[in-house]
Amino acid sequence: MASDTTSSSASKPFWHGLFFQVVVATCIGIMLGLFYPHFAESLKPLGDGFIRLIKMVFAPVIALTVILGVARMESMKDLGQVGVVSLVYFEVVSTFALILGLATVHLLQPGAGMNIDPATLDTKALASFTAAKSLTFEDFVLNIIPTSVIDSFAKNDVLQIIFFSILLGVALSALGKRAKPLVETLESLTESVFYIVRLIMRLAPIGTLGAIAFTVGKYGSGSILSMGKVMGAMYLTAILFIAIVLNIIARVSKFSLWKLMKYIKDELVTVFATGSSESVLPQIMEKLVKLGVPRTVVGITIPAGLTFNPDGQCIYYTLAAIFIAQATNTPLTVTDQLIVLGVLMVASKGSAGVTGSGFITLAAVLASIGKIPVAGMVLLLGVDPFMSRARGFTNTLGNTVAAMAIARWVGAADMTVVNANLDIGPESETAPSAAE
Repeated sequence: MASDTTSSSASKPFWHGLFFQVVVATCIGIMLGLFYPHFAESLKPLGDGFIRLIKMVFAPVIALTVILGVARMESMKDLGQVGVVSLVYFEVVSTFALILGLATVHLLQPGAGMNIDPATLDTKALASFTAAKSLTFEDFVLNIIPTSVIDSFAKNDVLQIIFFSILLGVALSALGKRAKPLVETLESLTESVFYIVRLIMRLAPIGTLGAIAFTVGKYGSGSILSMGKVMGAMYLTAILFIAIVLNIIARVSKFSLWKLMKYIKDELVTVFATGSSESVLPQIMEKLVKLGVPRTVVGITIPAGLTFNPDGQCIYYTLAAIFIAQATNTPLTVTDQLIVLGVLMVASKGSAGVTGSGFITLAAVLASIGKIPVAGMVLLLGVDPFMSRARGFTNTLGNTVAAMAIARWVGAADMTVVNANLDIGPESETAPSAAE
């Protein structure tokens, strides 16, 4: 049966694949943006509509995955182990990303020689960003607890949804047979929600075309060329992070990073086109479970990774902050840079997932530190939408690697099964699974 499914999927023309369609849509969007910018800008609702469709199922996907994953656990000790290992992993890896961004910007010096006077910059465009407020640690902790479950779902607040879902999952696990009817109902609901996700993903090429066309049409090629050095530094650092840090983690965890990237290529291309990690979160979770990663691990690491493991954002923060200092000739001592690094280690948590959120967070951090002129962020306005693509791509791949690695390290996944499924690819509907 498996061979029949595989052969039938392999016989499909390549242009029927989502990957090919999204790539073509991206190319068309770029052309429209370059040659018909006004028309391209009018296509923005296509991209926004696709993102809203994904956000529509965002909360149910997270909640159902976490609830069922926890409810199926034989021991709450396993849940605690996954949570602790995940938090340690996220902190260590995101700190590596911050340091790598800091090292790259010092090596390449993209802002050196620009000699920008912050007083001459038009900061009107920053008004909506600099109004952002930084949360204290106490606020951050209290905000994890929802004032209302309905409110947390309405706002798509990831941490609050996870908090409630874990509690409900623990309750269902403790009730045992008495909760079995509800668990079975939730399983059916999960299958239905993921079917909706698959329907939405058929619109990914249209959403991609709209998002890319608008970005290129609005900001044009001129902004790309004028700030090409800092944008190139961002992409180079992201590539280095993937090739070195994530590749080492994958090797230690006994799986191939390249095969994993091929397995989720549709999602990676979609993220790159839309600039939003949220746009593929449900699909990533579904594919990982199919791959053989337990729902418990997937349900905790992938949603929580949006908040605690924004690798692409971290690279951007240190790189952008030091770039502004270089461009405005703002002197920074080693102590100053360590303070920036320390503040960003805290502020980076909870900033990923949504297009442009990195820009807002960085503005708030620079305003709170008071050393690097916030006005310098005007220099990044033109290229930030393009840099967000690299951030989203790195965030998504980093969190997928995290789920795989954590599942391996806590002994929750059979890597023989996982690697066998990686070889088969995502097309097979009958791949062996150890996820249930």
